[in-house]
Amino acid sequence: MAPPLPKRGSAAPHRAPGVDRCPRDPPANGCPGQVLPGHVGSKGVRHMSLPKVFLGRMGDARSMFSRDFRPAAGGSCTRLIGRRREREALGALLDAVRAGESRALVVSGEPGVGKTALLDWLVDETSGVRIVRATGIQAEMDLPFAALHQLLAPMLDRLDRLPVPQRDALRTLFGISPGKAPNRFFGGLAVLGLLADAAGQQPLICVIDDEPWLDRASAQVLAFVARRLERESVGLVFATRRPSRDLADLPQLAVEGLEDGDARTLLDSVAVGPLDERIRDQVISETRGNPLALLELLRGMSPAEIAGGLGIRRGATPLSKKIEESFRRRIDALPADRRRLLLLAAVDPVGDLTLLKRAAALLGIPCETATAALETGLIEVRPHVRFRHPLVRSALTNSSSPQEIRESHRALAEATDPEQDPDRRAWHRALAATGPDEDVAEELECSADRALARGGLTATAAFLEHAAILTPDPARRAQRMLTAAYAKLDADAPDDALRLLEAAEAGPEDALRTAQAEHLRGRIALEQRRMPEAPQILLGAAQRMEPFDPALTREIYLEALVAAVLGGALDGALDDSSSFLTVAEAARNAPAAPEPPRAVDVLLDAWVARATKGYTVAGSMLAEALSMIAGPDGDSGRLVGGRAAVVLAMELWDAEAWFTIATRQARVARGTGAMGQLRVALSVLGLGQVLAGEFASARELIAEYCILTEATGNPYFPFPEMMLMAWRGQETRVRELAEASRRAAPKQGTGAVMPFAGCMSAVLHNGLGRHGEALVAAREVFERDPCGLGPFVVPELAEAAARTGDRGTVDDVLEWLSERTRTVPTDWSLGIEARLRAFLAQGSDAEGFYQESIERLGRTRVRAELARAHLLYGEWLRREKRRADAREQLSTAHDMLATMGADAYADRARRELLATGATARKRTDDTRKELTPQELQISRLARAGLSNAEIGARLFISARTVQYHLRKVFMKLGISARGQLDAVLPDDGN
Repeated sequence: MAPPLPKRGSAAPHRAPGVDRCPRDPPANGCPGQVLPGHVGSKGVRHMSLPKVFLGRMGDARSMFSRDFRPAAGGSCTRLIGRRREREALGALLDAVRAGESRALVVSGEPGVGKTALLDWLVDETSGVRIVRATGIQAEMDLPFAALHQLLAPMLDRLDRLPVPQRDALRTLFGISPGKAPNRFFGGLAVLGLLADAAGQQPLICVIDDEPWLDRASAQVLAFVARRLERESVGLVFATRRPSRDLADLPQLAVEGLEDGDARTLLDSVAVGPLDERIRDQVISETRGNPLALLELLRGMSPAEIAGGLGIRRGATPLSKKIEESFRRRIDALPADRRRLLLLAAVDPVGDLTLLKRAAALLGIPCETATAALETGLIEVRPHVRFRHPLVRSALTNSSSPQEIRESHRALAEATDPEQDPDRRAWHRALAATGPDEDVAEELECSADRALARGGLTATAAFLEHAAILTPDPARRAQRMLTAAYAKLDADAPDDALRLLEAAEAGPEDALRTAQAEHLRGRIALEQRRMPEAPQILLGAAQRMEPFDPALTREIYLEALVAAVLGGALDGALDDSSSFLTVAEAARNAPAAPEPPRAVDVLLDAWVARATKGYTVAGSMLAEALSMIAGPDGDSGRLVGGRAAVVLAMELWDAEAWFTIATRQARVARGTGAMGQLRVALSVLGLGQVLAGEFASARELIAEYCILTEATGNPYFPFPEMMLMAWRGQETRVRELAEASRRAAPKQGTGAVMPFAGCMSAVLHNGLGRHGEALVAAREVFERDPCGLGPFVVPELAEAAARTGDRGTVDDVLEWLSERTRTVPTDWSLGIEARLRAFLAQGSDAEGFYQESIERLGRTRVRAELARAHLLYGEWLRREKRRADAREQLSTAHDMLATMGADAYADRARRELLATGATARKRTDDTRKELTPQELQISRLARAGLSNAEIGARLFISARTVQYHLRKVFMKLGISARGQLDAVLPDDGN
C-alpha cells in the first residue's frame, strides 16, 4: 500500500458542468462541449477528452425519449484546467496498478470542488485497464449491499471461478441464491477474491463516488478490501466529502478550490459575454475557487451584473447551500411536467430508465418530457439516470412538497415488480404512506427477514424501524420498535438501539415488554462497557423477566455476573451494588433450573456458589459445568461458549478443556464467519500456545488476531502478545503493551486488562532474575483473586517469594492452591502445588517434590511450565552442590526453553550451566529471521498443506497475494517448491 499522500495544498477537479459549451471546441457527435478545469500550458489550454456517454443496454427504455435522442451534456468534448498535482497522484496510482501492484486512494473535498470530474479524468486515462464504477445514493443507504452489487454486477459471471465458500457468500449477499448470511468480513474476503480474479485478466480500477451515501454494508466491505489489497493489480478510488472512519487510515488526497489563475481561465471559457474583472475576482473570492460554485454563481447573475460590475451580495451562507440554491432556482423555473420527472428520478435510487418510464406513465408525464429534462443539463444517462451533482437531487426534494414526494414514491412502488424487487417496492410504499398502514408494515417485516438472510443487519434494522413507525396499533408498534432496537444492537449500532428502545418504552405499559426493554438496555450498557451500570441494569432485567421466562431469567443473571467480572468488580472496587459478590447474592434468587439443567444453568449456580460459599463448595459444580461445555455435545451458546467458558477452564486449571473449547470456538467461527467469536478464540488459543511452548504457532495466531482486530475495527487487547513477549524477555515491548493497556482500560471499562498485565510483568521479571520486582507485581494481582488468573499469577508469586526469602507468602499461596487441588485436582495444579512444596521443603523432601512437579507437568500441554520446572530443579541441585545432576536438569531446561524461543529463561538456564562448569551454546538466529512475520506465517501454512486460496481465507488476503509472498519466501530460503519447506523451516515442536 502506498503511503498517504500529503494533504497540504492538495486539490482535485470539480464536477463537470453539464450544459456549458466549450467555445473553442466544436461539438462531437451532436454532444455539446464540456469544460473541465484542466492544465494550462504555456501555449494556452490543453484540451483533454473524457469518455463518451455510456448508453449501455437501454432496451425499450430509450423509446421514452424523442427520436433525436442525444446523451446528456457532459459526456464528451471535455478538457481540464489545472489540477497538475492531483493528476500526478492518480497517474501514479494508475501506473502502480498497471505494474501489478494494488493501491487505494480517498479523494475528499467539499461539494462541487471537482471530485467526480477527477474520477472522470481517471476513467479517460485508463487505457489497458478495466474500470468498474459505483455511486452512493442517499435513498439506498438502508438497502444492504446495493452499492456493492452496482460495482460488481459486470463481474458476476466470474463467480464460478471463486472457491465454493466465497462464491456462495456473494450469491447469498446479492440474493442470487438462498443460503445462510455470511459475516460481512467473510463477504469482504469473497469480494477481494472476485476483484483479484478479474484483475488477473486485466488490471482493474474500482471508482466509488459519493462514499458517504453508500449503504453501510457495502462501505464496510469496500473499506475492508481496500486495507487488504497488496499484489492484485487492483485500484480503489473513493470520492467523499470527508473521510469516514472506515477510510481514515487509507492514503488521502484532499481536494481544494482552483488556484486563482485557473479559476479565471474557467470563468473566461464559459462566459457568454464580457465579464467585468471586478465581478470575476469577486466570484472567485466568494467561492474560494470551487469550480461548480464559480459556474453556478455566475449563472445566477444577470448580463447587466456581469458586464456592469454590480457585484454579488456576500453572506455567511455555506457554500454547499449556495450551490443548492442555484440549482433550486433553475428547477423552480422549469415547467411542471419536467420538474415532476426530475423529482421522480430524484426519489428513485436505481436510475433504471425502464422503471422511470413506467412510473412516469403512471403519473401521466408525456414521453417527450424526458428529452426536455435531459436538455436542462441537470441529469445525464451513463447508462442509468445520473444527476449532474448530488446537490441537484437534494435541491429537487427540498423544493418539492411532501405530497409531491409521496406521489413519486407511490408511482415507483406501483411500477416496481413485486416478485423481482419486493424490498424496493416495500421501501417506496413506506415512503408513500400518508399514515399508519399495517399492510405496508407487514411487507416491511418480510423485507427485514430477507435482509437478515442476506447478512444486511443495518437494512434489517431500518426495515423494522419503518415497519414500527407505520404500525397503527400502539402496543404492536412498541413491540416492533423494540425488535428494531435489538436489530440495531446486532448491527453494531448501540446508540441507535438506545434511541429506538426509548421510543418502544413510550408505548402502552406491558410488563413483558418492559422486562425485554430492560434486558436490552443492560446489553447495550455491556456493549458500551458502561461499568458498573451494566450489572445493575441486568440484575433489574432478570428480576422483571422472572414471571414470564424463567429460563431466560437465568441467562440474564449469568450475563450480569459476566458483566461484573469484565468490569473488574470482584472485590467491590467499582461499586458495591455491581461487585461480583453482590451480583452473585442477587442471582441466588434466580428461578430453579429446568430439568434437565443446561450448561448455562449449572454454570450460573456454580459461579454463585463460588462467590458466596467459596471454592470448596463450588468446585464440583464448576467442574460439572466445564464437562458439559467441553464435552462432545458441549453447549456453544453465546455466554458459556465464549469468554465465560474459557475463564471457567482457567479457574479449574484444566489446560485440555481450555484448548478444546477455544479450538472448537475457532472452528465454528471460521465456518460461520463469526468474526467476534473468532477473535476471542484466537486470543485464547494464542495464550494456550505460549503456555504450551509453541511460540511460533502463537505468533501466527497473534498475527491473525491482529488482522481480525484491524478488519473489524475493534480495540486490540494484547493478552497473547504480552505473554509471549514476557516469556521471551522483551522488556521494552512488554512495557509498551502494558502502558497501552493501562491507557485503554478506563475507556473500555474492563478490569481484566491490568491484572493480566501485572501477571506478565511478574513473568518478565522472574525470567530476568529480578525477583523483588516480580514479587511486587504478582502480589498485587493475587490479593485481588480475579477469576481465571490463578494459573498465571500463582507460579510467579511463589517463585518470586521463594527467591527473596519470603516464606510467609509462599505459605499463603500454597494454602490458596491446596484448597483447589483438594476440590478439583488436575495434573497442572498438582504440578505447581508440588513446586510450591519444594520451595518450602529441605533435602530429599524438596527433591521429591521437584521430581513430582516435573512428572505431573509432563502429562499436560503446559510445556513452558515443564521447562521451568526443570530449570528450578536444576538451580536447586546446583545450590545443593550437586553439579553433575544440576547440569542434566539445566541442559534439559536450556534446550527446551531455547527451542521454544523463551530467550530470558533460556539465558537464565545458560548462566546456571556456566556456574556448574558446563557451557551451553546461545541460540543463534535461524532461517525464520530472514522472513517477515507474514512470510513466516504463510510459509508455515503452506507447509501444513493449505492451498493458496485456503491460506488467503485464513489471513484475509487474496490467493494472488499469497502466491507473491511464497515466491519471495522461496527466493529467501533458496528453494523452488512447497515440498521443500519442511526441510528448511524448523519444526518448533508443532
